[in-house]
Amino acid sequence: MKHLQHIKSFLFTIIILVGFTSCTKDDIDSDKKLSGITVKLKSVFGEMDNLYIEIEDVQLNMKQNSDASDNWISLNAINTGTHNAFDFKEGSELLLVEDFAVESNYIYEIRLVLGHNNFIDVNDALHSLDVTTLGNPTPSNLVKTKLITNRFYDFVIDIDIDKSISYSEDENMMVLNPNIYTEIRQIEY
Repeated sequence: MKHLQHIKSFLFTIIILVGFTSCTKDDIDSDKKLSGITVKLKSVFGEMDNLYIEIEDVQLNMKQNSDASDNWISLNAINTGTHNAFDFKEGSELLLVEDFAVESNYIYEIRLVLGHNNFIDVNDALHSLDVTTLGNPTPSNLVKTKLITNRFYDFVIDIDIDKSISYSEDENMMVLNPNIYTEIRQIEY
């Protein structure tokens, strides 16, 4: 019987969490001290063409010490999976998070969480990109921004493809170390 009580508590907690994962303008306008966040990804290309990156999540750090893993909160990215970064350049953006409600606090960093399925197309052949040994599976930007209550924010993460890929002769592998820049736009309603 005790197991059923734990299961009921767990299910109730899940239902409550799901109810708070996204927000609308009405949610933001309530008495709660919340802000809405939308995150988009776009890319800058020069010489390189097709880069496939696997996006698992987008996270915010709302505490000054970024070393602790519990300082990062997930924004529950909606378009996860492997995407061709070439598809979201020159005015095209990949929507990663849409109107996610967070407490109106100070944000220190934003980061992408990448998976292991990252490839580059060179002469019609896919080459795997390392993100764990020499690369960076969680590229982040310092944003140091205070969110204002009852406002919506657009975070646009630019990834510079040419500066993000390198070749390690010592390890004989292609490396993905994303070079990103984050632009923040406040939208007032």
